[in-house]
Amino acid sequence: MPFFVWTALGALSIAFHLWLIFAGLVPNLVSRPLHMALALPWALLWSHDGKRPGAFNWALCGAGIAACLWVAWQYASLEDQYGSLSGALQNTVAVVLLVTAIAMARRAVGWPLPSLAVLALLYGLFGQYIPGEFGHPGTPLESFLGTLTITEGGLWGSLTGVSVGIVAIFVIFGAMLNAGQAGAGFMNIAAAAAGRLTGGAAKVSVISSALFGSISGSASANVASTGAFTLPAMLRLGYPRSLAAAVEAVASSGGQIMPPLMGAGAFVMVELTSVPYNGIMLAALPSALLYFFAVWMGINAFARRYDLPQLPESERPSPRMVIITTGFFLVPFSVLLWGMFAAGYTPQYSACLAVVAAALLLLTDEAFRFEVRAIAARLNHAVNASGRQIAMIASIILCASIIIGVLSITGLGVKITSVILSGAGGMLWPAVLLTALTCLLLGMEVPTTAAYVICVSVAGPALTELGLGTLQAHLFVFWFALLSTITPPVCGAVFIAAGMVEENWLKVAGKAMALGLGLYLIPLGMISTPGLIALADSPGAALLATIKVGLAVTMVSYGVIAPGPVLKRLLLTGAGLAILLYPLH
Repeated sequence: MPFFVWTALGALSIAFHLWLIFAGLVPNLVSRPLHMALALPWALLWSHDGKRPGAFNWALCGAGIAACLWVAWQYASLEDQYGSLSGALQNTVAVVLLVTAIAMARRAVGWPLPSLAVLALLYGLFGQYIPGEFGHPGTPLESFLGTLTITEGGLWGSLTGVSVGIVAIFVIFGAMLNAGQAGAGFMNIAAAAAGRLTGGAAKVSVISSALFGSISGSASANVASTGAFTLPAMLRLGYPRSLAAAVEAVASSGGQIMPPLMGAGAFVMVELTSVPYNGIMLAALPSALLYFFAVWMGINAFARRYDLPQLPESERPSPRMVIITTGFFLVPFSVLLWGMFAAGYTPQYSACLAVVAAALLLLTDEAFRFEVRAIAARLNHAVNASGRQIAMIASIILCASIIIGVLSITGLGVKITSVILSGAGGMLWPAVLLTALTCLLLGMEVPTTAAYVICVSVAGPALTELGLGTLQAHLFVFWFALLSTITPPVCGAVFIAAGMVEENWLKVAGKAMALGLGLYLIPLGMISTPGLIALADSPGAALLATIKVGLAVTMVSYGVIAPGPVLKRLLLTGAGLAILLYPLH
């Protein structure tokens, strides 16, 4: 389709999701199907390489949009059917919706997640023939399909509600920032703050990725964006290619745990835990800061092995440029935080105000020029990026909602929970390690948000039954769902960074796992030291916990990375792990 059609679709998507915030209560069976309908063209017809979609994609897109519009149009009568379909038309609409949702996810993230959804549907349809405790009594076809497609128990469930009402707004906010000078502001403030230090170019990558990742919430997007600046700088200064790529991959992976945005998973956590978003942010903040601190200390440890020079003065921005470009992200961020913490608005309403501030800043650049073509290009970039990213997240969440719906209908989630409890022998730490392994394996196959949702649905109840707090269990699972970004064999951030520097990905993965030790260790610290996530209620306990876990991670990092006698390194690593796991209540 012509580019102006995509621009119009992106603008329509932005207008619709902003309107939902200001319109008040809109029935869920109207807003959520319309959300899917707006995502469908981006998911099934848009292509990165400009290839024309086939006739099947066009037909499926048209049928999917028609089915979504039909549900939104008939919502009042469908609510009176209590999840049971009636007639051939309704059964056809249900099948079209499920097939379309699976096709969207396949185009967005490949086959693994859709394959899980297909297996879940097959289990729901034929699980009554499975002997033993993993079978289920069976559900009439009309009720099974109806629960998934005309009630809030499947496609239109609470996860999709999060995508519609919260995630989409923050995606628009991030797209508005990225289309302007906010990215340059991140790079400039990072270069000014860390460029003169030992390993300065690597530390610039850490700071810029922390800042940029806090609005992108995507490790891959972070690598591609900040890596375009930081990787060439590190290579010019003689950093080993594998180390440069590892620094960028690890720093970028922290975006999904860094407030204020933290990726889609954090908004899903709000829905699943009933903890306000402000509470999620405050609980996650010490751990996120510790993660980047651990990466920073890992760079210091690598500096003992390699000569890691500072960033040359000629490549550091002037104070004036730092101040100017910093304003392009500081002003919208200030509006967002003011709305949430000072004015007491909801996160989504605050984000709407921040979107307006970010959009106004697209009217100029760092030189305060007002050029019509440049403004049009920035606005076009923002609306197109919004449409694509909203569709990407919607595709993942809609497909994951099918799986969660089947788990609920069949009771499979409860059965898996009992298996985890029995396998752990009723003890917390074995259950924690089993959950961590499950998160790692699942995260290798499906996106982080989907891995978190599926994992916490089956393992979360087991962890809470063994004594963990609800938020504690959810944050633990969320962190371990991120492991696959740097852990072989499937490590997306490593693959992208390795490709950008033309280095063997296994070499990059080895250094990334060493630098990213915090990703493996800090969640264990959340279990042994609950005060780490108690910043809102007990700031003193949170400070003590942060110091304890920070000391432990530093000792392990130096023990694993820094050169020296093997015995010394083993003692450092062992002492660090002992401090980390020693309970502090």
